[in-house]
Amino acid sequence: MSDEHITLTAGDAEVDVLPGNGGRVGGLRLGGVELLRQGERYGCFPMVPWCGRLRDGRFRDGAAVRQMPLNAPPHAIHGTARNASWRTARTSTDEAVLTYDLTDPWPYPGRVTQQVALTEESLTLTMSVETHGSSFPAQLGWHPWFLRNLGGEDVTLGFEPAWQEERGEDHLPTGRRVDPRPGPWDDCFGMPGGVDVTLTWPGQLRLKVTSREEWVVVYDEQAEAVCVEPQTGPPDGLNTHPRLVTPLEPLEASTTWTWTRL
Repeated sequence: MSDEHITLTAGDAEVDVLPGNGGRVGGLRLGGVELLRQGERYGCFPMVPWCGRLRDGRFRDGAAVRQMPLNAPPHAIHGTARNASWRTARTSTDEAVLTYDLTDPWPYPGRVTQQVALTEESLTLTMSVETHGSSFPAQLGWHPWFLRNLGGEDVTLGFEPAWQEERGEDHLPTGRRVDPRPGPWDDCFGMPGGVDVTLTWPGQLRLKVTSREEWVVVYDEQAEAVCVEPQTGPPDGLNTHPRLVTPLEPLEASTTWTWTRL
């Protein structure tokens, strides 16, 4: 794992990009105040080529059954790229572009490209998965760890999902959609008009997480942080809602965080 460290700036906003640590955003500071939980496992990491838990680490591609390592037994979780070293394709004052070539244990060759673009009021993360060979199912998304407390009152979450994926005892969706339930959550929600979740630190900051994708996992079961994870399908989506990457059609998605001081 390389210790390459890229810092982007725009106004008083600063973003740390860590290519060698899973291509993650290691920090986001506004006026010197850090918004993301610190540590090599935290920040905001890309989830690719799948998001969340993959049941028993297995997925089917046609007649073939593929087995991924069980890094969250009895399941596999969050893809392979977050533990990999990415390459820096280009950087500027306020933008970084990283690439990662899919490799073992993922059985298909492909390339992931992630763009991190900062302005004074927003951060946009854009990712694509492409193949020049075999088509394959994939998912992508992001897993940010927002600090619950920035030195004042705890953050509150505001969002209006159309449904919640019922969660089984194994933490995976059962396939039933239910009316949204109160937290705490480690749950997937459907937002057909696009992901739109507002985090408010009272008297300090309002941050809106948006995406054209319709799936978001919200995780707030830890004292230190809350996670709002836009993604292209639900957990175990390689089996239940696969998106196909083909030589003519890559899988692409983006999320934007927009902030306002209070």
